[in-house]
Amino acid sequence: MSNIPVLLPATQMPPYSYVPGKFPHPIRDPKGHSFGTAAEKVMYLDPDKWDYCDTYLRGIDLFNHGYYWESHESWEAVWNAAGREGTVADFIKGLIKLAAASVKAREGSAIGVARHATRGDKLFGKVQAETPNLMGLSLVELREFAQHLASNAEQVVNTSDAPVARLHDYVLVPAKTNATKTV
Repeated sequence: MSNIPVLLPATQMPPYSYVPGKFPHPIRDPKGHSFGTAAEKVMYLDPDKWDYCDTYLRGIDLFNHGYYWESHESWEAVWNAAGREGTVADFIKGLIKLAAASVKAREGSAIGVARHATRGDKLFGKVQAETPNLMGLSLVELREFAQHLASNAEQVVNTSDAPVARLHDYVLVPAKTNATKTV
């Protein structure tokens, strides 16, 4: 997975990316990769200082490396910290929808891919009406990627039993960070 930026190089990637029915549930199953660990919490979120929000950055790292369910979980903590409503919350929810679309691809559901990607595009469109970029990412690029996923849902589906599977070449690369390393 060379040339994919790693925003938090000290953070370990899990041994597998959770896909329902294929691997142990990370949190609920004693064999899960995150069993017994506390859920991520973000106490404060400043969208202008997003590059200091490790949970947001971890979500990006996880997504970029094919850990879609896990990125969804990280971003959900950020979404909760954003108050679950408003521009920043809609932006994060759009990222969550991209992750959910990718989980659906691993499950073999093209309909699920298209549904979640379309919802992500709508959320990004709503945010784009207010700003072209947010938390280091371009709304134009995010919308293009969401539209690509929705339009190519059948081709994105990958039901491989591999522990981790990157489904697309798209990589989230924030405009600036306080720590970036390529692996």
